[in-house]
This record gives sequence, C-alpha cells and structure tokens, in this order.
Amino acid sequence: MKSDSDILTTIAVQFAIMSFLALGGANAVAPEIHRLTVEVHGWLTDRQFADMFAIAQAAPGPNVMIVTLIGFHVAGMWGAVVATLAMCGPTAVLALYLARTWDRFKDAQWRVAVQGGLVPISVGLIGASAIVLARAASHNWSAVAITAITAAFAYWTRWNPLWLICAAAVAGLAGLV
Repeated sequence: MKSDSDILTTIAVQFAIMSFLALGGANAVAPEIHRLTVEVHGWLTDRQFADMFAIAQAAPGPNVMIVTLIGFHVAGMWGAVVATLAMCGPTAVLALYLARTWDRFKDAQWRVAVQGGLVPISVGLIGASAIVLARAASHNWSAVAITAITAAFAYWTRWNPLWLICAAAVAGLAGLV
C-alpha cells in the first residue's frame, strides 16, 4: 500500500498535467480523469465516478469540483486540497502570464488561427467527456434509457434541462434507477 505522501504526490502530478490539457474546463478532461481514477489507479468505480461528476455539476460553483471530490475520496482533506490546487494552480499561473502578452497581439494573424483551432479541440474534448460519462452512468437498462432520452430531448428540443433533471429524479425516487 502506498504511503499518504506517495498518494498526494500522485494526485498532484496527475492533476497538474491534466490542468494543462483542460481546454474548455475540467469537463474537457473528464475521460482522462475517469481513466486515471477508475482504470489505472482503481480509486473509484464507474458508478462512484458518475455520482461524483453529477454532484460536482449540481452543486453551485465551478465544475472543477469533481477533482476536489476525488481528492477527498482518495486521501481525505489533504487530498482535496492537493487535487484542487494541482488542477487550478498551474493553469492560473499560465493564464496570468499569457493574458499579459495575448493582448499585445490582438490583431496578429497567428492569434486568430490559434483561437480558431482551439474551439474544435474544446468541443471534441467535451464530446468525448459526454460519451465517457454516459457509459459510466449506464449501469442498468433504465439508466441507459434515461441517458438516451435526455440526450435526445436536449439535442432536439428547447426544453429547460431542469425538467429533464426533475424527470430523472422522479425515476430515481420510484426506484427505476
């Protein structure tokens, strides 16, 4: 069994690396977070990961809270602190540095190209996150049905997502999920 400092170091390194890949926010690296926490380290099950993601999305505040929940689950309060700082700290420092120089080149052709290239990358990463989370949440037939119906309604209608959340909550209360 690893010591506490080894686990905290692992958490710090893994989330610091992911922070630089999180184009579009923490949700963009959800597949990698899932892979590391469920498949590589075995810290969570698919169900636990899906539950933590749902809690992080439902709670007020930034969507990066999933790393705080994972850190807490793995290594208690220090794990939560280390995971959050590792995920937010490196990119905050990078953003501070880049913000100063980015404005100087607001009319540069390369800046327009970089910004244009980052959009499809972000959309692709978030799309991959949706697929990974749908698989993790699909633990029985009713969960698969709710996922498919919710995706269809969200894509083809202009319904407020709160109605879909309420319908899923009723299904959960009824014991269908």
